[in-house]
Amino acid sequence: MKFAGWYLKIAAVSSLIGASMELFMVHTGFYDKVTVLESEKRAWESSAEAQAVREALNPWKEHDTKTRKPS
Repeated sequence: MKFAGWYLKIAAVSSLIGASMELFMVHTGFYDKVTVLESEKRAWESSAEAQAVREALNPWKEHDTKTRKPS
């Protein structure tokens, strides 16, 4: 291959950048923060309040029930 050395350099630099980003995220506690935020989001989405908001904001609720044919 004519450009094997060039591809090897790009792969090495890309790996170095990716590894440094992961190290930064682990060092700053990014994954811990994301885990907490995601669990709070899932807890809220499964609450009764979220279900009421979802139903209130659905403009197609009436249209969907009218267009369904009884089986």
